Amino acid sequence: MTDISISRGRCLVDTDLVDTSLIISGGVIAGIGTPGHRSGLELDAEGLTVLPGIVDIHGDAFERQMMPRAGVDFPTDVALIDSDRQAISNGITTVFHATTWSWEPGLRSADNARRLLESIEALRPQLAADTRFHLRHETFNLDDEEEIGRWLADRRVDLFAFNDHMDSTVASLDKPHKRQRMVDRTGLPDAEFDRLVARIASRADTVPASIARLADIARKAGVRMLSHDDDSPAMRKAFRSQGVTIAEFPVNEETAREAAQGGDAIVFGAPNVVRGGSHTGWTKASDMIAKGLCSVLASDYYYPAPLLAAYRLAADGVLPLARAWDLISGGPARAAGLADRGMLAEGRRADIILVDDRVPLRPRVVAVIASGRLVYLTETDRLNARPARAMAAE
Repeated sequence: MTDISISRGRCLVDTDLVDTSLIISGGVIAGIGTPGHRSGLELDAEGLTVLPGIVDIHGDAFERQMMPRAGVDFPTDVALIDSDRQAISNGITTVFHATTWSWEPGLRSADNARRLLESIEALRPQLAADTRFHLRHETFNLDDEEEIGRWLADRRVDLFAFNDHMDSTVASLDKPHKRQRMVDRTGLPDAEFDRLVARIASRADTVPASIARLADIARKAGVRMLSHDDDSPAMRKAFRSQGVTIAEFPVNEETAREAAQGGDAIVFGAPNVVRGGSHTGWTKASDMIAKGLCSVLASDYYYPAPLLAAYRLAADGVLPLARAWDLISGGPARAAGLADRGMLAEGRRADIILVDDRVPLRPRVVAVIASGRLVYLTETDRLNARPARAMAAE
Protein backbone atom coordinates (compact mmCIF):
# COMPACT_ATOMS: atom_id res chain seq x y z
CA MET A 1 0.00 0.00 0.00
CA THR A 2 1.53 3.30 -1.17
CA ASP A 3 1.46 6.47 0.92
CA ILE A 4 -0.65 9.24 -0.62
CA SER A 5 -0.62 12.98 -0.04
CA ILE A 6 -3.42 15.35 -1.03
CA SER A 7 -2.44 18.98 -1.31
CA ARG A 8 -4.07 22.35 -2.07
CA GLY A 9 -7.62 21.10 -1.54
CA ARG A 10 -10.50 22.57 0.42
CA CYS A 11 -10.97 19.85 3.06
CA LEU A 12 -13.96 19.18 5.31
CA VAL A 13 -12.34 18.98 8.75
CA ASP A 14 -14.75 18.79 11.70
CA THR A 15 -17.51 21.15 10.53
CA ASP A 16 -15.39 23.56 8.48
CA LEU A 17 -14.05 23.62 4.95
CA VAL A 18 -10.39 24.60 5.23
CA ASP A 19 -7.46 24.82 2.84
CA THR A 20 -5.08 22.12 4.04
CA SER A 21 -3.33 18.90 3.09
CA LEU A 22 -3.87 15.25 4.03
CA ILE A 23 -1.36 12.45 4.47
CA ILE A 24 -2.52 8.85 4.04
CA SER A 25 -0.46 5.90 5.21
CA GLY A 26 -1.34 2.32 6.07
CA GLY A 27 -4.94 2.79 4.98
CA VAL A 28 -5.67 5.60 7.45
CA ILE A 29 -5.36 9.38 7.59
CA ALA A 30 -1.92 9.83 9.14
CA GLY A 31 -1.76 13.61 9.16
CA ILE A 32 -3.68 16.80 8.44
CA GLY A 33 -1.84 19.96 7.51
CA THR A 34 1.57 18.31 7.72
CA PRO A 35 3.98 20.69 5.96
CA GLY A 36 6.65 19.48 3.54
CA HIS A 37 5.58 15.83 3.51
CA ARG A 38 6.35 13.97 0.28
CA SER A 39 4.80 10.61 -0.50
CA GLY A 40 4.71 7.91 -3.16
CA LEU A 41 1.54 9.33 -4.74
CA GLU A 42 0.82 13.03 -4.67
CA LEU A 43 -2.63 14.31 -5.62
CA ASP A 44 -3.05 17.97 -6.49
CA ALA A 45 -6.54 18.96 -5.29
CA GLU A 46 -6.35 22.60 -6.33
CA GLY A 47 -9.88 23.86 -7.00
CA LEU A 48 -11.43 20.71 -5.55
CA THR A 49 -13.33 19.94 -2.35
CA VAL A 50 -11.96 17.04 -0.32
CA LEU A 51 -14.63 15.10 1.58
CA PRO A 52 -15.01 11.89 3.58
CA GLY A 53 -16.30 9.01 1.48
CA ILE A 54 -20.04 8.40 1.28
CA VAL A 55 -21.47 5.65 3.49
CA ASP A 56 -24.60 4.19 1.88
CA ILE A 57 -26.56 1.99 4.28
CA HIS A 58 -29.47 1.23 1.93
CA GLY A 59 -29.02 0.80 -1.79
CA ASP A 60 -30.71 -1.70 -4.09
CA ALA A 61 -29.70 -0.28 -7.46
CA PHE A 62 -27.58 -3.42 -7.90
CA GLU A 63 -30.82 -5.25 -8.72
CA ARG A 64 -30.85 -3.52 -12.11
CA GLN A 65 -27.48 -5.06 -12.90
CA MET A 66 -28.84 -8.48 -11.91
CA MET A 67 -32.12 -8.13 -13.82
CA PRO A 68 -31.99 -5.15 -16.21
CA ARG A 69 -35.28 -6.25 -17.72
CA ALA A 70 -38.02 -8.43 -16.30
CA GLY A 71 -37.01 -12.06 -16.78
CA VAL A 72 -33.50 -11.16 -18.05
CA ASP A 73 -30.88 -12.37 -15.56
CA PHE A 74 -27.14 -11.76 -15.43
CA PRO A 75 -24.60 -13.56 -13.21
CA THR A 76 -24.43 -12.23 -9.67
CA ASP A 77 -20.67 -11.68 -9.71
CA VAL A 78 -20.88 -9.63 -12.91
CA ALA A 79 -23.69 -7.53 -11.41
CA LEU A 80 -21.81 -6.89 -8.17
CA ILE A 81 -18.58 -5.89 -9.90
CA ASP A 82 -20.46 -3.46 -12.14
CA SER A 83 -22.37 -2.08 -9.13
CA ASP A 84 -19.08 -1.57 -7.29
CA ARG A 85 -17.79 0.55 -10.16
CA GLN A 86 -20.96 2.61 -10.17
CA ALA A 87 -20.85 3.16 -6.41
CA ILE A 88 -17.19 4.18 -6.37
CA SER A 89 -17.54 6.57 -9.31
CA ASN A 90 -20.29 8.33 -7.36
CA GLY A 91 -18.15 8.69 -4.23
CA ILE A 92 -19.65 5.78 -2.26
CA THR A 93 -16.80 4.06 -0.42
CA THR A 94 -18.93 1.97 1.96
CA VAL A 95 -21.96 0.28 0.44
CA PHE A 96 -24.60 -1.88 2.08
CA HIS A 97 -26.39 -3.87 -0.61
CA ALA A 98 -30.01 -3.89 0.54
CA THR A 99 -31.09 -7.40 -0.40
CA THR A 100 -34.76 -8.28 -0.10
CA TRP A 101 -35.49 -11.85 1.03
CA SER A 102 -39.17 -12.30 0.40
CA TRP A 103 -41.77 -15.01 0.12
CA GLU A 104 -41.67 -14.38 -3.65
CA PRO A 105 -39.82 -16.49 -6.18
CA GLY A 106 -37.54 -14.74 -8.66
CA LEU A 107 -35.43 -11.64 -8.02
CA ARG A 108 -36.24 -11.44 -4.29
CA SER A 109 -36.32 -15.13 -3.54
CA ALA A 110 -34.44 -17.18 -0.96
CA ASP A 111 -32.14 -18.62 -3.63
CA ASN A 112 -31.26 -15.17 -4.86
CA ALA A 113 -30.51 -13.92 -1.33
CA ARG A 114 -28.22 -16.88 -0.78
CA ARG A 115 -26.39 -16.27 -4.05
CA LEU A 116 -25.97 -12.59 -3.23
CA LEU A 117 -24.54 -13.18 0.23
CA GLU A 118 -22.16 -15.87 -1.01
CA SER A 119 -21.02 -13.66 -3.89
CA ILE A 120 -20.47 -10.63 -1.64
CA GLU A 121 -18.44 -12.73 0.80
CA ALA A 122 -16.33 -14.17 -2.03
CA LEU A 123 -15.84 -10.91 -3.94
CA ARG A 124 -15.12 -8.53 -1.05
CA PRO A 125 -11.33 -8.60 -1.50
CA GLN A 126 -11.72 -7.61 -5.16
CA LEU A 127 -14.19 -4.78 -4.69
CA ALA A 128 -13.10 -1.17 -4.29
CA ALA A 129 -15.92 -0.16 -1.93
CA ASP A 130 -16.22 -1.73 1.50
CA THR A 131 -19.17 -3.95 0.55
CA ARG A 132 -21.61 -5.16 3.19
CA PHE A 133 -24.85 -7.11 3.36
CA HIS A 134 -28.09 -5.42 4.42
CA LEU A 135 -30.81 -8.05 4.64
CA ARG A 136 -34.33 -6.75 4.11
CA HIS A 137 -36.55 -9.42 5.61
CA GLU A 138 -40.16 -9.50 4.47
CA THR A 139 -41.88 -10.29 7.75
CA PHE A 140 -44.47 -12.58 6.15
CA ASN A 141 -41.65 -14.82 4.93
CA LEU A 142 -42.08 -17.31 7.76
CA ASP A 143 -40.80 -20.32 5.82
CA ASP A 144 -37.20 -19.07 5.94
CA GLU A 145 -37.13 -17.73 9.49
CA GLU A 146 -34.85 -20.47 10.80
CA GLU A 147 -32.19 -19.95 8.13
CA ILE A 148 -32.31 -16.16 8.54
CA GLY A 149 -31.87 -16.64 12.27
CA ARG A 150 -28.72 -18.68 11.64
CA TRP A 151 -27.31 -15.96 9.38
CA LEU A 152 -27.92 -13.40 12.11
CA ALA A 153 -26.39 -15.55 14.84
CA ASP A 154 -23.34 -16.17 12.66
CA ARG A 155 -23.04 -12.40 11.98
CA ARG A 156 -23.12 -12.87 8.24
CA VAL A 157 -25.64 -10.01 8.10
CA ASP A 158 -24.33 -6.46 8.60
CA LEU A 159 -27.71 -4.70 8.85
CA PHE A 160 -31.11 -6.32 9.31
CA ALA A 161 -34.38 -4.65 8.29
CA PHE A 162 -37.96 -5.63 8.95
CA ASN A 163 -40.08 -5.00 5.83
CA ASP A 164 -43.81 -5.51 5.52
CA HIS A 165 -45.13 -4.89 2.02
CA MET A 166 -48.08 -7.26 2.29
CA ASP A 167 -50.81 -4.60 2.48
CA SER A 168 -49.37 -2.73 -0.50
CA THR A 169 -49.02 -6.00 -2.43
CA VAL A 170 -52.68 -6.87 -1.87
CA ALA A 171 -53.74 -3.31 -2.72
CA SER A 172 -51.73 -3.44 -5.97
CA LEU A 173 -53.55 -6.51 -7.26
CA ASP A 174 -56.27 -4.22 -8.64
CA LYS A 175 -53.78 -1.80 -10.23
CA PRO A 176 -52.71 -3.26 -13.60
CA HIS A 177 -49.35 -1.52 -13.93
CA LYS A 178 -48.15 -2.32 -10.39
CA ARG A 179 -49.58 -5.81 -10.53
CA GLN A 180 -47.79 -6.61 -13.77
CA ARG A 181 -44.47 -5.38 -12.40
CA MET A 182 -44.81 -7.70 -9.38
CA VAL A 183 -45.86 -10.66 -11.51
CA ASP A 184 -42.98 -10.12 -13.94
CA ARG A 185 -40.50 -9.98 -11.06
CA THR A 186 -41.62 -13.37 -9.76
CA GLY A 187 -41.94 -15.09 -13.15
CA LEU A 188 -45.23 -16.71 -12.10
CA PRO A 189 -48.44 -16.99 -14.13
CA ASP A 190 -51.11 -14.51 -13.00
CA ALA A 191 -53.40 -17.03 -11.31
CA GLU A 192 -50.54 -18.71 -9.46
CA PHE A 193 -49.31 -15.33 -8.21
CA ASP A 194 -52.79 -14.55 -6.85
CA ARG A 195 -52.93 -17.87 -5.01
CA LEU A 196 -49.48 -17.28 -3.53
CA VAL A 197 -50.40 -13.80 -2.26
CA ALA A 198 -53.62 -15.12 -0.68
CA ARG A 199 -51.76 -17.94 1.09
CA ILE A 200 -49.01 -15.66 2.42
CA ALA A 201 -51.46 -12.94 3.55
CA SER A 202 -53.38 -15.50 5.63
CA ARG A 203 -50.37 -15.77 7.98
CA ALA A 204 -50.81 -12.33 9.52
CA ASP A 205 -51.52 -13.56 13.06
CA THR A 206 -48.17 -15.39 13.29
CA VAL A 207 -45.97 -12.56 12.02
CA PRO A 208 -45.47 -10.59 15.28
CA ALA A 209 -44.02 -13.60 17.10
CA SER A 210 -41.61 -14.22 14.22
CA ILE A 211 -40.45 -10.58 14.35
CA ALA A 212 -39.82 -10.92 18.09
CA ARG A 213 -37.78 -14.10 17.66
CA LEU A 214 -35.57 -12.67 14.94
CA ALA A 215 -35.11 -9.35 16.77
CA ASP A 216 -33.94 -11.28 19.82
CA ILE A 217 -31.36 -13.19 17.78
CA ALA A 218 -30.12 -9.99 16.12
CA ARG A 219 -29.80 -8.17 19.47
CA LYS A 220 -27.76 -10.99 20.94
CA ALA A 221 -25.51 -11.05 17.87
CA GLY A 222 -25.02 -7.29 17.94
CA VAL A 223 -26.56 -6.78 14.49
CA ARG A 224 -28.13 -3.35 14.08
CA MET A 225 -31.75 -3.37 12.99
CA LEU A 226 -34.04 -1.14 10.92
CA SER A 227 -37.80 -1.00 10.49
CA HIS A 228 -39.01 0.01 7.06
CA ASP A 229 -41.90 2.39 6.29
CA ASP A 230 -43.06 2.88 9.89
CA ASP A 231 -46.48 4.50 9.58
CA SER A 232 -47.30 5.54 13.16
CA PRO A 233 -45.58 6.54 16.41
CA ALA A 234 -46.96 3.36 17.99
CA MET A 235 -45.29 1.23 15.33
CA ARG A 236 -41.97 3.01 15.87
CA LYS A 237 -42.22 2.56 19.66
CA ALA A 238 -43.00 -1.13 19.24
CA PHE A 239 -39.94 -1.71 17.08
CA ARG A 240 -37.72 0.37 19.36
CA SER A 241 -38.79 -1.76 22.32
CA GLN A 242 -37.29 -4.74 20.47
CA GLY A 243 -33.96 -3.02 19.86
CA VAL A 244 -34.76 -1.76 16.35
CA THR A 245 -33.16 1.68 16.58
CA ILE A 246 -33.09 2.80 12.93
CA ALA A 247 -36.31 4.16 11.40
CA GLU A 248 -36.05 3.71 7.66
CA PHE A 249 -38.33 5.90 5.53
CA PRO A 250 -41.01 6.80 8.13
CA VAL A 251 -44.06 7.69 6.08
CA ASN A 252 -45.24 10.75 8.01
CA GLU A 253 -43.91 13.53 10.23
CA GLU A 254 -45.42 12.34 13.50
CA THR A 255 -43.64 9.00 13.15
CA ALA A 256 -40.35 10.72 12.33
CA ARG A 257 -40.81 12.93 15.43
CA GLU A 258 -41.32 9.88 17.59
CA ALA A 259 -38.11 8.41 16.17
CA ALA A 260 -36.20 11.62 16.88
CA GLN A 261 -37.54 11.88 20.42
CA GLY A 262 -36.50 8.29 21.05
CA GLY A 263 -32.96 8.92 19.83
CA ASP A 264 -33.32 6.69 16.77
CA ALA A 265 -31.45 7.16 13.51
CA ILE A 266 -33.85 8.32 10.79
CA VAL A 267 -33.23 7.37 7.16
CA PHE A 268 -34.72 8.99 4.10
CA GLY A 269 -33.92 8.50 0.44
CA ALA A 270 -31.47 10.80 -1.28
CA PRO A 271 -33.45 10.55 -4.56
CA ASN A 272 -36.34 12.16 -2.67
CA VAL A 273 -34.15 15.23 -2.06
CA VAL A 274 -32.78 15.36 -5.60
CA ARG A 275 -36.22 15.03 -7.22
CA GLY A 276 -37.93 17.40 -4.78
CA GLY A 277 -40.20 14.80 -3.23
CA SER A 278 -41.05 11.13 -2.84
CA HIS A 279 -41.99 9.13 -5.92
CA THR A 280 -44.65 7.45 -3.75
CA GLY A 281 -46.19 10.75 -2.65
CA TRP A 282 -45.13 10.26 0.97
CA THR A 283 -42.87 12.38 3.17
CA LYS A 284 -40.76 15.08 1.49
CA ALA A 285 -37.24 14.45 2.74
CA SER A 286 -35.99 18.03 2.50
CA ASP A 287 -38.82 19.17 4.78
CA MET A 288 -37.87 16.53 7.33
CA ILE A 289 -34.22 17.57 7.12
CA ALA A 290 -35.10 21.23 7.67
CA LYS A 291 -37.02 20.20 10.79
CA GLY A 292 -34.16 18.09 12.16
CA LEU A 293 -36.02 14.85 11.52
CA CYS A 294 -33.45 13.08 9.34
CA SER A 295 -29.98 11.84 10.26
CA VAL A 296 -29.19 9.64 7.23
CA LEU A 297 -29.72 9.86 3.48
CA ALA A 298 -29.36 6.65 1.47
CA SER A 299 -29.02 6.04 -2.26
CA ASP A 300 -32.14 3.85 -2.18
CA TYR A 301 -32.43 3.00 -5.90
CA TYR A 302 -29.95 5.46 -7.50
CA TYR A 303 -26.21 5.59 -6.74
CA PRO A 304 -25.61 9.21 -7.89
CA ALA A 305 -28.29 10.51 -5.49
CA PRO A 306 -26.35 10.98 -2.19
CA LEU A 307 -23.70 13.24 -3.74
CA LEU A 308 -26.33 15.24 -5.63
CA ALA A 309 -28.59 15.48 -2.57
CA ALA A 310 -25.93 16.95 -0.30
CA TYR A 311 -25.16 19.68 -2.80
CA ARG A 312 -28.87 20.27 -3.49
CA LEU A 313 -29.48 20.84 0.23
CA ALA A 314 -26.63 23.35 0.34
CA ALA A 315 -27.72 25.14 -2.84
CA ASP A 316 -31.32 25.40 -1.59
CA GLY A 317 -30.17 26.82 1.76
CA VAL A 318 -31.61 23.90 3.74
CA LEU A 319 -28.22 23.07 5.34
CA PRO A 320 -24.64 24.21 4.89
CA LEU A 321 -22.57 21.69 2.95
CA ALA A 322 -20.75 20.39 6.05
CA ARG A 323 -24.02 19.44 7.75
CA ALA A 324 -25.56 18.13 4.55
CA TRP A 325 -22.48 15.96 4.01
CA ASP A 326 -22.88 14.45 7.48
CA LEU A 327 -26.20 12.99 6.30
CA ILE A 328 -24.41 10.86 3.71
CA SER A 329 -21.14 10.10 5.52
CA GLY A 330 -20.84 10.59 9.28
CA GLY A 331 -24.54 10.04 10.02
CA PRO A 332 -24.86 6.68 8.26
CA ALA A 333 -21.51 5.57 9.67
CA ARG A 334 -22.79 6.24 13.20
CA ALA A 335 -26.11 4.53 12.50
CA ALA A 336 -24.31 1.42 11.24
CA GLY A 337 -21.84 1.40 14.13
CA LEU A 338 -18.80 2.16 11.94
CA ALA A 339 -16.75 4.41 14.20
CA ASP A 340 -13.67 4.32 11.97
CA ARG A 341 -15.04 6.41 9.08
CA GLY A 342 -17.35 9.26 8.12
CA MET A 343 -15.01 12.16 8.82
CA LEU A 344 -11.54 13.45 7.93
CA ALA A 345 -9.51 13.00 11.10
CA GLU A 346 -6.19 11.46 12.04
CA GLY A 347 -6.45 7.74 12.63
CA ARG A 348 -9.70 7.38 10.67
CA ARG A 349 -10.02 5.05 7.72
CA ALA A 350 -8.80 6.81 4.57
CA ASP A 351 -12.04 6.87 2.57
CA ILE A 352 -11.77 10.18 0.76
CA ILE A 353 -13.25 11.74 -2.35
CA LEU A 354 -12.19 14.77 -4.36
CA VAL A 355 -15.07 16.71 -5.91
CA ASP A 356 -15.23 19.40 -8.55
CA ASP A 357 -18.18 21.47 -7.34
CA ARG A 358 -17.82 24.59 -9.45
CA VAL A 359 -21.32 23.88 -10.76
CA PRO A 360 -23.20 23.64 -7.44
CA LEU A 361 -26.01 21.29 -8.53
CA ARG A 362 -23.76 19.11 -10.65
CA PRO A 363 -20.83 18.05 -8.46
CA ARG A 364 -18.40 15.73 -10.20
CA VAL A 365 -16.22 13.11 -8.50
CA VAL A 366 -12.64 13.49 -9.71
CA ALA A 367 -10.84 10.99 -7.46
CA VAL A 368 -11.69 8.36 -4.85
CA ILE A 369 -9.43 6.85 -2.20
CA ALA A 370 -10.88 3.79 -0.47
CA SER A 371 -9.12 2.36 2.57
CA GLY A 372 -5.95 4.19 1.56
CA ARG A 373 -5.94 3.03 -2.09
CA LEU A 374 -6.48 5.28 -5.08
CA VAL A 375 -9.32 3.44 -6.83
CA TYR A 376 -10.77 6.10 -9.15
CA LEU A 377 -9.24 9.06 -10.98
CA THR A 378 -10.64 11.04 -13.92
CA GLU A 379 -7.90 13.67 -14.25
CA THR A 380 -4.54 11.94 -14.41
CA ASP A 381 -2.63 15.21 -14.60
CA ARG A 382 -3.41 15.71 -10.92
CA LEU A 383 -1.32 12.67 -9.99
CA ASN A 384 2.39 12.77 -9.35
CA ALA A 385 3.82 9.31 -8.69
CA ARG A 386 7.27 9.43 -7.12
CA PRO A 387 9.59 6.49 -7.83
CA ALA A 388 10.63 4.36 -4.86
CA ARG A 389 14.33 5.21 -5.50
CA ALA A 390 13.65 8.91 -5.10
CA MET A 391 11.82 8.37 -1.80
CA ALA A 392 14.57 6.10 -0.50
CA ALA A 393 17.23 8.70 -1.32
CA GLU A 394 15.41 11.26 0.81
